[in-house]
Amino acid sequence: MMMFSISLGLFELAFFHLLTHALFKALLFLCAGILIHGAGNTQDIRSFGGLSLNFPLVTVCMNLANLSLCGVPFLAGFYSKDLIVELACQYSWGVFILCMMFICLSLTVLYSVRLTYLSFVGVYNGGPSISVCESDYSLIGPVVILSFVSLISGPILSWLSFPAPVLIFLPVFLKWAALLFVSISLLVMLSLQRLAY
Repeated sequence: MMMFSISLGLFELAFFHLLTHALFKALLFLCAGILIHGAGNTQDIRSFGGLSLNFPLVTVCMNLANLSLCGVPFLAGFYSKDLIVELACQYSWGVFILCMMFICLSLTVLYSVRLTYLSFVGVYNGGPSISVCESDYSLIGPVVILSFVSLISGPILSWLSFPAPVLIFLPVFLKWAALLFVSISLLVMLSLQRLAY
């Protein structure tokens, strides 16, 4: 999204998305590191599953980071990503560019939901897990702080970066296009998961 917004000449939006993206992506990587450490230092996602029972706090924080990455409303990623998408739709550089943007957004949702599904749903497929990771404050402290920052950084950075509100007028079908592509990517991910098992 950052490179896409730079290619459209939206440099301020690219920097704004860089800031919000850094916050929730750091949270995502910290949570993934805790899960890897707690699951016996394995990085094979196929050996994960059902980790929400042993890591409830990390599960909440990682899902928060994933939802922010997907651009769910009122999380940090929404404020930057939605503004980039709506301005790209308003300037209408062509149907091909808009379709490529929506397909890339759908792929982001697809791999984020796949990560959540394989990590937290189903039966644990690996060796013994170490749930003591959640009692180690040197691991959990930064995760909790970044979760809080991921919740409040979107509107705060938006107000600091853009003091005047941006008025965007879009046709109804373009407003629904993002939801349509996200729904299609969810269906594709669930279909692929059924084929895998």
